[in-house]
Amino acid sequence: MDPLESIPETVWRRHANPKSGWSRLLVTPVLLYAAYRRSGKLAALALAFTVVNPVLFSPPEDDEAWMTRAVLAERWWIDERGEPVLAGSFPAVLNLLNLPVFAYALLAAYRKRPRRAAVAGLASILLKLGFVAELVERYDAANAGSAASAAVTDAE
Repeated sequence: MDPLESIPETVWRRHANPKSGWSRLLVTPVLLYAAYRRSGKLAALALAFTVVNPVLFSPPEDDEAWMTRAVLAERWWIDERGEPVLAGSFPAVLNLLNLPVFAYALLAAYRKRPRRAAVAGLASILLKLGFVAELVERYDAANAGSAASAAVTDAE
């Protein structure tokens, strides 16, 4: 096996740590604050954190945590199902809608409109959480179906 092939696997496993997923949600308010303060340094730090975040934490011991399943579900959606994360169909449309909402939040923050930035930033986070919540529901259902099929096969 090519060592480079295991890099994405390692990144996905480490990113599945719930601390990774939940801490990434903090990037949105930090970026909005950076735009409000016009702090390129803070924005760069937030973006750097976004890049290194998936490898900061050790892999989770199990998949019981909702955020762990959210990351596993996103990987399942992309790799196994071959589905896009930005598309006009549900649930990918939630990610697609997130783009202009987040852009508006950044613009509002830059224009020093904190209420609008906060509302749009919250809407952006909720759209992302809605997307992954739907993926978790589908992922859990697919795994329950696989487990049921395996149980029937084992019983035969």
